[in-house]
Amino acid sequence: MRYPLALFLFALSVTAAYSWGFFAHRHINRQAVFSLPPEMIVFFKKHIVYITENAVNPDRRRYAVEGEAPRHYIDIDVYDKYFNDSAVYKMPRFWNEAVAMFGEDTLQAYGIVPWHVERMRYRLTEAFRRKDAREILRLSADIGHYIADANVPLHTTENYNGQLTGQRGIHGLWESRLPELFFDDYDLWVGKAEYIQKPQLYIWQGVVLAHEALDSVFVFERKATEMLPPDKKYSFVERNGITVRTYSYDFCDLFHRLLAGQVERRLRASIKMVADFWFTCWVDAGQPDLRELLHFEFTPEELEQMKKEEEEWEKAPKLPVRPHESTRLRPSADTPAYAHVCPHDALF
Repeated sequence: MRYPLALFLFALSVTAAYSWGFFAHRHINRQAVFSLPPEMIVFFKKHIVYITENAVNPDRRRYAVEGEAPRHYIDIDVYDKYFNDSAVYKMPRFWNEAVAMFGEDTLQAYGIVPWHVERMRYRLTEAFRRKDAREILRLSADIGHYIADANVPLHTTENYNGQLTGQRGIHGLWESRLPELFFDDYDLWVGKAEYIQKPQLYIWQGVVLAHEALDSVFVFERKATEMLPPDKKYSFVERNGITVRTYSYDFCDLFHRLLAGQVERRLRASIKMVADFWFTCWVDAGQPDLRELLHFEFTPEELEQMKKEEEEWEKAPKLPVRPHESTRLRPSADTPAYAHVCPHDALF
């Protein structure tokens, strides 16, 4: 049984995991590589370890770098009052139009992930055009992260951690705990990458499908809670001499079955979209011959600098990720430990 391994991963995640969980983000980028055409995979597969491990850099930066946090989500339901409860379908898809309607400060306050993906697409396309191996790898890893976040239901709502419905901790449960426990059961081959005709509308399609799945997340978590005795929802594990509470395997298994493949579907959608964006950037850059970049390796000095940056992000003073909600995001005493792995949770 995989439960002991999942507990080990959970223990690591308490201090290290963020949106989709480090575990899932890495697997999304890694799996996307295998959907690329031969002309691309020859370069990407050589650097698959970098693309996999650095898939989590945006989360490492989010508390340390000003302006990073809003790039991971969009609280689309905040705008429902302007669009008769249908903002996810009617919100302006293009940045300038959205700024003209709401102002940049408002957009930044409630998240900009679909627009940021488009900005990253331009940057990655230019890196391909220049045949800049360093930037191709860095931007490919980063855009994969943001695309994956746009496909997460709980990244599309102001109630991102169930804090408004008495379900605090649901964010880490859905996108970290469940994938870690049940990952081996998923079929994540999504076929070959395809060219995107309208990239900005495509990333918004991911947001729409994620948001349409949102109600099920809350409904089935509550249903699972009602179906199990109160003392079966959580279990206790010891970590570094400290006993912490997490969601029990029985509760996760029930919740996962009620969701009927939802987590797997969102993972598959993320993988397919990441591969499609990488491929589209390469095509739009003129399909440069990536075999010419096979000699590229990061220098020891560059690798050391990357390590120092990670350490600096970790040690930097924690920036508030959602200033408009900072007072109500602090964890309550009865919040399960696993709830704290997500950046959309408390300030701590």
